[in-house]
Amino acid sequence: MAMNLNDLAAFMTVVRAGGFRDGARISGVSASSLSEAVRRLEAKLGVRLLNRTTRSISPTEAGARLLERLSPALGEVEAALDGVNAFRDRPTGTLKLNVPASVSRLVLPAIVPPFLMAYPDIKLEIIVEDGFVDVLAAGCDAGIRYDERLEQDMIAVPIGPRRQRFATAASPGYLETRGRPQHPRELLAHACLRGQFASGAIPSWEFEKDGAVVRVDPNGPLVVRLGAAVDLAVSSAIAGLGVIHLFEEWLRPHLDSGALEPVLLPWWQSFSGPFLYYPGRQHLPAPLRAFVDFIKDKPACDANF
Repeated sequence: MAMNLNDLAAFMTVVRAGGFRDGARISGVSASSLSEAVRRLEAKLGVRLLNRTTRSISPTEAGARLLERLSPALGEVEAALDGVNAFRDRPTGTLKLNVPASVSRLVLPAIVPPFLMAYPDIKLEIIVEDGFVDVLAAGCDAGIRYDERLEQDMIAVPIGPRRQRFATAASPGYLETRGRPQHPRELLAHACLRGQFASGAIPSWEFEKDGAVVRVDPNGPLVVRLGAAVDLAVSSAIAGLGVIHLFEEWLRPHLDSGALEPVLLPWWQSFSGPFLYYPGRQHLPAPLRAFVDFIKDKPACDANF
């Protein structure tokens, strides 16, 4: 029974994404096109593959069985086609990376332009998400995360600075009015500008000195979703609204200009830099292989403390 590979791929995308709308976002194909592809496949097979409700979709028993056999088969087809790509003078194709906002802001600007200049036939798509993500289910080839957020059973390659720090700062005007804290716990009496994950969790502020780790959960007038809204928190700190705790590289221009003043400098905590991670498989897609090789050839650097 001849089958359209695009219809099979559409079915797999919809199931992995958990719906037609999310499948469309991941694949770049409209939700209506995905729905029509699944209908064609069901008509061809003569069985229902998906249970559909107004809120969600789930595979039927037949659909689950098909997906179980289909995933490795289509993976082999993609690997076979991409194997031909390796014989080209220059790799071509699309590379999708899932990265946190801090990496898109602080790490990738030094990497993306020279990479795309070296590989002009590769298209790079960056999806910015700060939470835990199954990169394959999200339709991505690889992700970048810090070691505590790496998915299990993945290959990890260092990318960007190997050591980074969290910096704490406030405007000189704020500190003149409210005082300069000498210990992290004194922040509990200050106005602090906090960040929040998409899950709603607000991470504690962590400090370290002479092997002692102190975590605090101060209050303040502003909470922003980690990502693009972090710039609002930075601007608010510069305006004198309160104390901010963020990647040192993000605050460095304002520290150097004097718009922000370091707070609790001896307590600034350093941590390992990010990693590029991807599934361990024998044949990597050519764009991902090119990116991995490019990263490995690029000298690692440390943040300037």
